[in-house]
Amino acid sequence: MKNIKITADNADDEWLVNFIYSEIDVGDSAEITRTLTPDDIKAFAAVSGDINPAHMDPVYSSQTLFHGIIGHGMWGGALISTVLGTVFPGPGTIYLEQNLHFSRPVRIGDTLTVTVTCSSKNDEKNSIELECSLVNQKGDRVLSGVARVLAPTKKLRIPKIHAPKISLSNPYEQHAQLLSLGAHLEAVTCGVVHPCDEESLRGAMDAQHAGLIKAIIIAPEKKVRALAEKHTIDLTGVRIINVEHSHEAAEVAAQMAADREVEALMKGSLHTDELIHAVVLQPKLRTGRRMSHVYRCQVPMYPKPLCITDAALNIAPTLSDKVDIVKNAIEFAHIMGINEPKVAILAAVETVNPAMPSTLEAAALCKMADRGQITGGILDGPLAFDNAISPQAAELKHIQSLVAGQADILVAPDLEAGNMMIKQAETFSEAYGAGVVLGARVPIALTSRSDTAMARCASALLAKLIAHHNRLNKS
Repeated sequence: MKNIKITADNADDEWLVNFIYSEIDVGDSAEITRTLTPDDIKAFAAVSGDINPAHMDPVYSSQTLFHGIIGHGMWGGALISTVLGTVFPGPGTIYLEQNLHFSRPVRIGDTLTVTVTCSSKNDEKNSIELECSLVNQKGDRVLSGVARVLAPTKKLRIPKIHAPKISLSNPYEQHAQLLSLGAHLEAVTCGVVHPCDEESLRGAMDAQHAGLIKAIIIAPEKKVRALAEKHTIDLTGVRIINVEHSHEAAEVAAQMAADREVEALMKGSLHTDELIHAVVLQPKLRTGRRMSHVYRCQVPMYPKPLCITDAALNIAPTLSDKVDIVKNAIEFAHIMGINEPKVAILAAVETVNPAMPSTLEAAALCKMADRGQITGGILDGPLAFDNAISPQAAELKHIQSLVAGQADILVAPDLEAGNMMIKQAETFSEAYGAGVVLGARVPIALTSRSDTAMARCASALLAKLIAHHNRLNKS
């Protein structure tokens, strides 16, 4: 009589070995253990389409008979299939029939022992029946049933095929989580500059309705109202300052910021350089620090938010410019709750090369941090992109660093590199992100003209948090 257990000690075995019909005796059994996690529930919902709120919605599920989120019942059934198809009898097994009886709910954190036991054999058809049982860590049976399968007749030993990684990115959930960071703060007065396309106008109004900003629209009024009517965008209670064109909108907005009529600015459908040029011309908006852009994103395969700078303002920053870019990014990270951000100064390689100015500047920035000229974060560089974000890449290259493999901030060598990183993150990795400009007296929510209303709303949240920080620091 055989009893096969798959545990943490042997789960990484690289081979699958089956048991053919003639090797199986009545009473033989196998088992695996598995703990239900929130990601298991999300992945099962994504694959099956079963978005029953009993499994997905904490508020709804708290009012049900089970008083909280429970796992999908068929997740347990899938675990039985896992044992049958990969362990016992293993590869070559063909499912014929399965019945299931659900006894108790499975909750997040429950550890299930899944056992299948051969109860009968049919020599004529090479089929077997197996008693199936799932028991939780308390010893309570949560699921039971009987499976009937065709057992394999050919002995197999085949390489294990590792399951692909599943990205559980949910931009709507990430958006809600980001907006919650400012939920306890009152809305800030924000000049919305020339929002003359659907996404920029909708993004501004979404930000207002979410309690992030009190919008003052600075744009050609007839054009804005026609746009709102066409796309059913609610402008109720919104003040509109009528101007003739985008250049005037930028100038008026910058003046309002200088006069402290608004605490933040939000870019609409005009070019970035139009708005930034108008801000630069206002002496009252200067801080003594160069303005720079920070893009905050959540990449599905990276375990924490990532900031990329500068991808919008400084085309070919000098070493002096990069000092301000790094300081702005560190200050932004502090505002976002990261007390000591890990700052990776990027280059094409992770070694200093006199022929590559970006590596020299990276080394200089790190030395400045060593001597207290840049404070508030941990700097390292030059680092290549891979070893800045991948612990495995850093280890393979024998890089000993507090930053390598776990960066919070990526400092690009120039605008082109930063811009390409952001676009790649958005298009290849489905990153959810938002952008803001720091270094002026007021924050500027700044996104690409092709960005969605959601991204614009998220950028308004960043501006709101910075504006409240400025209040406390009397910026």
